[in-house]
Amino acid sequence: MRSIELFAGAGGLAIGMSNAGFRHAAVVEWNHDACETFRENQRIHAHSVEEWPLHECDARTIDFRTLTSGDIHVVSGGPPCQPFSLGGKHRGNTDTRDMFPQAVRAVRETGPRAFIFENVKGLLRKSFVDYFEYVSLQLSHPSLIRKRTEIWQQHRGRLEKHHTAAGSRAEYNVVARLLNAADYGVPQHRERVFFVGFRADLGIKWSFPEPEFSLEALLHDQWVTGDYWRRHRVSPRHRPNAPKHLERKLLNLATSDDLGAQRPWKTVRDAIFDLPKENSKGPHTFLNHVFWPGARSYAGHTGSPLDLPAKTLKAGDHGVPGGENMLVNTDGTVRYFTIREAARLQTFPDDFVFCGSWSEAMRQLGNAVPVKLAEVVSKSVFSALALANKSAKNPARPIAN
Repeated sequence: MRSIELFAGAGGLAIGMSNAGFRHAAVVEWNHDACETFRENQRIHAHSVEEWPLHECDARTIDFRTLTSGDIHVVSGGPPCQPFSLGGKHRGNTDTRDMFPQAVRAVRETGPRAFIFENVKGLLRKSFVDYFEYVSLQLSHPSLIRKRTEIWQQHRGRLEKHHTAAGSRAEYNVVARLLNAADYGVPQHRERVFFVGFRADLGIKWSFPEPEFSLEALLHDQWVTGDYWRRHRVSPRHRPNAPKHLERKLLNLATSDDLGAQRPWKTVRDAIFDLPKENSKGPHTFLNHVFWPGARSYAGHTGSPLDLPAKTLKAGDHGVPGGENMLVNTDGTVRYFTIREAARLQTFPDDFVFCGSWSEAMRQLGNAVPVKLAEVVSKSVFSALALANKSAKNPARPIAN
């Protein structure tokens, strides 16, 4: 199944899509360093990885109808999140970086069977809820184009009337959900909104994959069975004390059989335990694993504890991206994650190299969709499309009397 990837960044969503079985017919990204990251990895892995046609340009300049020939199954991408980010300037749809109109246009011009778009949790804030609903309506009816004389609120009203009119039918059935990457095996607490839509004529019934990992299972692993500490060979005298505020919860977990099949959240320790430490001597073979000095803790930026999923990695606007891109050592000191450590937290493969300066590479990672989360959602979409395709080729036959 062929796909077009927009706003590709460092490629987290693109790799996840590829792992799920999609073949990228085109990849679009305007940031030069991110494009260099793509090119370098294509060069390194040319013997084993299919080359994705890369377009280094502004998505607003592209006629998506001419981008590739043939059928497109999925359009995907993460429109720039800064307009809606909790750490941004909160300009929302008035921000010139808002690329949702281009995402909708890509769907309109290519008519894919499905689409997958990702954005920040901030899009669900009360101040943006009207625009969130507007995006969903546009994706449901991409051919109902905004007129030049309309402001977006007028266009939204017209979409609402069309959507609710008798006999009206959406072009795409759209569902949106806030997902926490930690619930899907990513060692990072990262909440993101996903829009997934299927062309209505396909008749696909779909829902988001349910979480397979949980905090409760992690707490049980750490403080009820102790398996977590034994797995990491942490002796009892070097283990932290169980959190006081969780005493009642831990007591309930010790006597409960309600964990089901859920697995423990992945932690920072799980992600980076086998990487060379800061004081390690001698050479190593891990790419981008260079320690960067100058980390300090300050109000609102206190780093990530070792034995929980990392806090959300951030991209930042100036200088060092995201004061949260730090590890809190067991002695309370802090240091920056290396690029490789951050890549582990975003579940990129170890042989994926990042180009640009340290701060630019960290910015690419802070903007990325975790590969594992992208793969889980994409596999579910792939399976739904494959089943629909099989049903179309083998239509049900009437039962003989």
